[in-house]
Amino acid sequence: MTLSDLDLGSVRFRTSGEVHDELRAACEANPDLAQFEIIGESEEGRPLAGITLGYGPRLATLMAGAHADEPVGPETLRHLVLDGLGARGWGAEDGGLEDLWDAWTLRIVPHVNPDAEARNQAWISRWAEQADDPEAMLRLFLRHRLREQPGQDIEFGYPAMRAENRAATDFLFGGSASGAAPSLALHASLHGMAFSEGALLLIEKEWLHAPEAETLRAGFREAAAHAGLRLHDHDRGGDKGFRYGGPGFWSTPEGAAMQAHFRASGDEATASRFHRSSIEQAVVASGASPLCVVTELPLFHLAADYAHELGVAALAEQWRQRLPELAAGAALGEAVQTFGIRTVDAHRAVRIHLRVIDLALQTAAASTDV
Repeated sequence: MTLSDLDLGSVRFRTSGEVHDELRAACEANPDLAQFEIIGESEEGRPLAGITLGYGPRLATLMAGAHADEPVGPETLRHLVLDGLGARGWGAEDGGLEDLWDAWTLRIVPHVNPDAEARNQAWISRWAEQADDPEAMLRLFLRHRLREQPGQDIEFGYPAMRAENRAATDFLFGGSASGAAPSLALHASLHGMAFSEGALLLIEKEWLHAPEAETLRAGFREAAAHAGLRLHDHDRGGDKGFRYGGPGFWSTPEGAAMQAHFRASGDEATASRFHRSSIEQAVVASGASPLCVVTELPLFHLAADYAHELGVAALAEQWRQRLPELAAGAALGEAVQTFGIRTVDAHRAVRIHLRVIDLALQTAAASTDV
């Protein structure tokens, strides 16, 4: 069994508070395998949960929710913990996850930004009932979506810009209180996109074109196709540090590249608000080059057919130009039809995220000694 084989049941977007006690209880019921702890508090005083699974010599750090208008990542990690522990009792030979627990220690922060999660509930809480009506869901999203700007953006706040960054840094990358710390081999930050032409996977620049990562790249292509998503294909020419790895792939973000971008345009104030990304913090913490990945799946898939040119996301650019008028209240029905907008099924999106984690664990294990 792998993580993407887990029986997820129904998938809906829950809040950190809603699932907090369930996560704690599942860990406490498996004390030899799982540990639940409060690693800190958010700026507004909400508890931040940290979960450790497994006892293997390699360390994988998994986190989600930095951008709280991207709810699939946190739900993925909640299912990983709850359904992974729910599969306990099955030996590896019976389709269980014992091989995973023996090989890896997973440190997991299911949601690093519960304050912004709460501020986005006006649309997140309606996703399940409105997902079959893209126009209605899009209207809710455009009206109520809130996203933090540089200086408050947790993904670019490491190691200590906000209380949430400090807590995540200490828990994920701060070693082990019980004996020798496992070796950091993988860091995954689960994200999403509001709108895109398909699925996108960001891979740390040292690994982006590496032959050792081909299984990861091929598996991601297959998982996206199986879910009915094409690959988001946009060559940004290195803009803001995003290097092109072919259709569906970029390098992971870097705070220094973001700073350079805004300084080049004379915006020193914005440049100064960017710090390390969690990926950069993982590299610093490891002292080496662990595999780092960032998942990027759309909430709204721009699925209309068009004459696609390699590296040119023309449909996404047209949508970007239309978005201000649509957000200001323009009729959405025509735009939904023109761009072929579909909401991405949450169950399928969680499956893709879990598949990426499986593939990344496999890739990192094959490339590191313990």
